[in-house]
Amino acid sequence: MSSFVTEVLASSGKLEKDDLACKISKLSRKVEETKEEVTDMINKKYIEFIPSMEGAEELLDQVESVSKDIDLLKSCIENEVQQNLHDAVTEYAKLKQQLEKNTAVIDLLQHLQEFDTAIEEYHRALQEKNYVVAAKQHGKARASVNALKAWKDSELPLVRSLSSEITIQRENLIYHLGEEWQKLAVWKLPSTKTELTSVKSFLKTALHLNRGGSKGDESVPHALLPSILQALSIQGELHKKIKLFGQVLFKYMLKPLIIYPSLVVEVSSQAEQETVLSLQCTETKADHPDPSQVYTKVLTVLKTLHEHVFDEKKVSEILGDLIWEEMSECIIRECLVHSIPTNSSQLAEYSEVIKQTEDFEGSLKKMGYLAGDSADLLKYARNVNCHFASKKCQDVIVAARKLMTSEMHNTVKITPEYKLSIPKLPSPSGGEKERKESCKKSGHYDQQSLENEKQLSPSTLCLPVCRISESVHQLMDLAIQTLSEAVGSSPQCAVQLFYTVRNIFHLFYDVVPTYHKDNFLKLPHLAAIQHNNCMFIAHHLLTLGFQFKPHLPLKDGVAYFVDLVPGFRRLGARCFMAQMNIQKAEMLERLSTARNFSNLDDEDNYSVASKAVRQDISNMDGERLRTLCQTITEEGPLVFNPLPDENKNKKYQEEVPVYVKKWMTLKEISMVLNANLQEIVDRWAEGKGPLALAFSCNEMKSLIRALFKNTERRAAALAKIVK
Repeated sequence: MSSFVTEVLASSGKLEKDDLACKISKLSRKVEETKEEVTDMINKKYIEFIPSMEGAEELLDQVESVSKDIDLLKSCIENEVQQNLHDAVTEYAKLKQQLEKNTAVIDLLQHLQEFDTAIEEYHRALQEKNYVVAAKQHGKARASVNALKAWKDSELPLVRSLSSEITIQRENLIYHLGEEWQKLAVWKLPSTKTELTSVKSFLKTALHLNRGGSKGDESVPHALLPSILQALSIQGELHKKIKLFGQVLFKYMLKPLIIYPSLVVEVSSQAEQETVLSLQCTETKADHPDPSQVYTKVLTVLKTLHEHVFDEKKVSEILGDLIWEEMSECIIRECLVHSIPTNSSQLAEYSEVIKQTEDFEGSLKKMGYLAGDSADLLKYARNVNCHFASKKCQDVIVAARKLMTSEMHNTVKITPEYKLSIPKLPSPSGGEKERKESCKKSGHYDQQSLENEKQLSPSTLCLPVCRISESVHQLMDLAIQTLSEAVGSSPQCAVQLFYTVRNIFHLFYDVVPTYHKDNFLKLPHLAAIQHNNCMFIAHHLLTLGFQFKPHLPLKDGVAYFVDLVPGFRRLGARCFMAQMNIQKAEMLERLSTARNFSNLDDEDNYSVASKAVRQDISNMDGERLRTLCQTITEEGPLVFNPLPDENKNKKYQEEVPVYVKKWMTLKEISMVLNANLQEIVDRWAEGKGPLALAFSCNEMKSLIRALFKNTERRAAALAKIVK
């Protein structure tokens, strides 16, 4: 490049002008030096050569004249040189621009040559099914096109054509890779019209894996599957393919294996290079899958894929990242949740599940499906105490609510001797034992000194004889059982279970009065039972906390259950007083027609007063009347016993209604005394039922008014007693 520029500058005469300028410069310097020497000499010899001063001045004038001429010549030469330099620079710029254009054309031709070579190699490799080489050559061709696009004349039709060609060839390569992938991983899935809601719907699921080629197949000189996967990776399509494959794998194979205990996976070989994964059904009585079985089934599928398809770590990582989150959530939701123990005594056995979970995640990490820091399942399994407490609390609350919303008619008798059946609890801490022993020793003398004084009655602070709902009795047993579970649990679990028991009683306080509100207002005996229920609960809440206090890891100052006692007492009293007010209002309403019981010697006044008094058949009276009627209907026919053989007397006993005209009426009265309004209306059957044969409309209405209080339901029932 330097020799070329030198020739150009030489041709323009620049070098010659540079030499002339140098000579002039040297001459100017010489003149200046001479001038200075002459001046110095004149100054030195000024006195000696005064007579010849005029000659020296003439010489100086000549020197000055020559100097001026030299300066003028120098200026002219410099101007000419500057003009020549400008022309030379302009010429140089033109040559440089032309050189750049030539260089760009050379680069363009080089990129075109590289594109042509890469495309030829691409087509050759594609025909040979050497997809890795094809993908790499396509990448080189694409790089050449991108380089051409960066050129300032990238809008040339040639560049546009090459860009279009590279896009077409990429789609062609991806199409071939997709076709080969479908041959190597073939799914057989249930029909799209089939609802995936049972085990049978997944029995047609199968995955055929073929690594491609055989030992004697010379047309395929390399493993086809790794070539396909690597080519997809080069083209940036591997993640998309694995994502679609993972979605189908999880939906039709992994998820069913996790959900259904009876579903298993079978691995078989149909050819030398083909492996088949299929789902089969086995008999099992399990409602939920066992963790070890789930882990075994999932590992069977993933190990087979790892051995035959995804043996490259990168591919396994992609598949694992895509399915792990959804798969782990499914395993937790469908399997591990149901494996949580329901009893604290089973917690120690759960270590086996933790070990199985750890081995399962370790196998996945070894194959590359799971990252080294991922341990979702193991974290869940190790947190079994917390899950146990949560599950136990949820089950307890559900059971408690079921009891609270059940019928309250069934009752059990409570006597002063009744005590809660609290199981044997472990011995308290050593400090507590020492405290008790010291109390015994210190209280020995006091016990002796007080033994002759008056003692409290054994019935002091005992609940009086009453009847409570069987559901409330079961509710208290549930609370005691839960507290007993807390005693043998971890501190965190124990605290959670304790507050769950408190929540049971809070729930009772809110749910029962609301759920049974109408019955408490309409049925007096239920209101009385609710009163007894509340008093029963309040009575035992006084001491329940102290019985478990030494065994629970609670902080000092916790109220346990004593703070709930006043609320339950008010709840029972409020329900009882509400019913008392209703009864009082009804009695006043019925007695309002008795004319204040005045002038009873008057027949009309006595009749009205008698009618008012006879309106109220109490629940106790109704129950006793029903018992008497039932006794008569059951034991009365036994009077007819004319023959020694008891079996032959049944014939005569069945003929009682023939000889006792009011026998059916007695049986219907017994039924009415034990029936509700709807049952009475149904048995009346619009004047066509058994009741209509035994009673008239007025008699039936009077009986209903006597047995049931005045409500909208009673009015509706009376309206239906017509013939």
